Amino acid sequence: MTKEKFELEIKTLKTFYELYCKDKHEIQEKIQNNIEYKSNFFTLELSLCQDCQKAINYSFKKLQSCPHEIKPRCRKCPNPCYEKENWKETAKVMKYSSIKLSLGKIKSRVFNLFN
Repeated sequence: MTKEKFELEIKTLKTFYELYCKDKHEIQEKIQNNIEYKSNFFTLELSLCQDCQKAINYSFKKLQSCPHEIKPRCRKCPNPCYEKENWKETAKVMKYSSIKLSLGKIKSRVFNLFN
């Protein structure tokens, strides 16, 4: 996977987990997460509860060790690396956040029609 693709993947995870955590959990902490991928370093500012921090760190580790040069969607991966429980939790976060983001875009478009 290219450096750009990896950066896009970690930013997507950050966006989805922060949205989910803000809506579902009460206490978020701001932390700085440093991630290395193929001798490149990325720094992310995260605002998550401890459970979501653990979950996103697990996802980052799996992303770092992804053996595919062209990364497939995890759902369609021929040899998935996520443990079943972690996969279910991550899928729940991704589903919730993607629906919420989609509804926000639709709401924005409808609102702009009347302005």
